[in-house]
Amino acid sequence: MSRVTAFPGQQGQLPPGGDLVQPFQIEGPGLRGRLVQLGPAVDTILTRHDYPPAVAGLLAEALTLAAALSAALKYDGVFTLQIKGSGPVKMLVADVTSAGALRGYAEVEGVVPSPREAKDAPVKHLVGEGYLAFTVDQGTHTERYQGIVELTGDTLVDSVHHYFRQSEQFSAAVRLATGRGEDGAWRSGALMLQRLPDKERIVVREERDEDWRRAVILMTSASDAELLDPELDPRELLYRLFHEDGVRVFEPHGLAFGCRCSRERAARILASLPRAEVAELTVDRTVTVTCQFCNTTETFDEEQIDALFE
Repeated sequence: MSRVTAFPGQQGQLPPGGDLVQPFQIEGPGLRGRLVQLGPAVDTILTRHDYPPAVAGLLAEALTLAAALSAALKYDGVFTLQIKGSGPVKMLVADVTSAGALRGYAEVEGVVPSPREAKDAPVKHLVGEGYLAFTVDQGTHTERYQGIVELTGDTLVDSVHHYFRQSEQFSAAVRLATGRGEDGAWRSGALMLQRLPDKERIVVREERDEDWRRAVILMTSASDAELLDPELDPRELLYRLFHEDGVRVFEPHGLAFGCRCSRERAARILASLPRAEVAELTVDRTVTVTCQFCNTTETFDEEQIDALFE
């Protein structure tokens, strides 16, 4: 049985301060957008591990980016954002299912700088040289899509913008904020604007360029406090930013922490290994399998291991 938190309603009115994606459209220039608010989901994911604060902040950013980017796609499966690097954060993974189940983890080795040291350039200080990959997996009988870009700039948003500039089919801009409230709980938020390819005459395209620049300036004017405020209705924030151009909101989609691990899956993993390798994992006549995402452990004794290989 998978460990998935019940969603607080997939569509329609969602509780304030929760986890959601609010789709919207700026009517004047016809730009699409997504507003992401994460509270309990991101806090649950981060507090299940004892990450250094700087690493927890970076993972919060990756989770928020995964939620924003996946919401701009039509898919039935899993969207994954993966980072690999040469720094103390060797790997970082965040994924979200089309049903809204969000999870993530970070693989850390070596000395991690303090949040103050890593603040201005977290990619440089935490990840080092490496790459950022986006994957959409819709099952065994479909073709898997993957986009890869070299880590560029000081932040994850810099690398995502670099990917957008290289893409001929996806033009977008992102504004991102993460932090901890007075209660110590993690929150994060993001705004993403998406621009469709321009196919009109050059004159019209120049007008669209101006509309795009104006919308991005308005988007970036959103403060961290606004993006992280659990009491601020997402519709109110969108109205503050884009009311002069006309903003239309659609039904929001709920998100929640959800891990796809299970005892059955752990058993299948053990059964797929050579028996000698499983024996090397045995401590006090038991083998323990720990999920990297949710930090849940499953323990198998000798009789249960024998049964797997029988």
